[in-house]
Amino acid sequence: MKKKLILGSTCCGAFILWTLLIQIIDVQDVGLNGTDIGFATLNIWFHELTGVHMEIYTITDWLGLVPILVCLYFAGLGLVQLIRRKSLLKVDRDIIFLGIYYVVVILGYLLFEMVSINYRPILIDGFMESSYPSSTTLLVLSVMPTAVVQVNRRLKNKIVQKVISSVVIAFSSFMVIGRMISGVHWLSDIVGALLLGLGVFWLYVAAIEFGCRNDK
Repeated sequence: MKKKLILGSTCCGAFILWTLLIQIIDVQDVGLNGTDIGFATLNIWFHELTGVHMEIYTITDWLGLVPILVCLYFAGLGLVQLIRRKSLLKVDRDIIFLGIYYVVVILGYLLFEMVSINYRPILIDGFMESSYPSSTTLLVLSVMPTAVVQVNRRLKNKIVQKVISSVVIAFSSFMVIGRMISGVHWLSDIVGALLLGLGVFWLYVAAIEFGCRNDK
């Protein structure tokens, strides 16, 4: 638990530092309509290297519904337990922790949709959109691994555990790489989402290991 707490705190601290550095290092007005972009040389180089691939953007955008469905599934599981057991205190504690965690993640997702630190390299449907951190990447990395945690806690079948883990790793990797090479984000957007998504996930794992340590 302690190692996971340290790892999560380190990643979240690195995200805060990265966010600050974006606003002071190599800031140039090379974004859409002359907007400022931090780490401009690196971001422009990577954007020109990958180009823009709207088909990949569209695919990863629709697949961004998958982590939302995961949230809804576990919310449904908690609701079923609440109805059957007739008390919130009798709902599995790891499910309660998960529900709180999902609320925090979704609030963070909405916050970064409204706060503009960077704008996308290209227009989306004719509009400028905030791009930091990559909200889809953040949602995938903070939500999908929780499915692995829950499966490992609730199922003893090692084969099922390995299959679920492999699917989640493959899906998450595809989503991160897809968003990175689609050309709708700066590289720094993806890095920020990686740091924050993994950071809050490890904090969640530390929280349930501490809060549920006496559960059978």
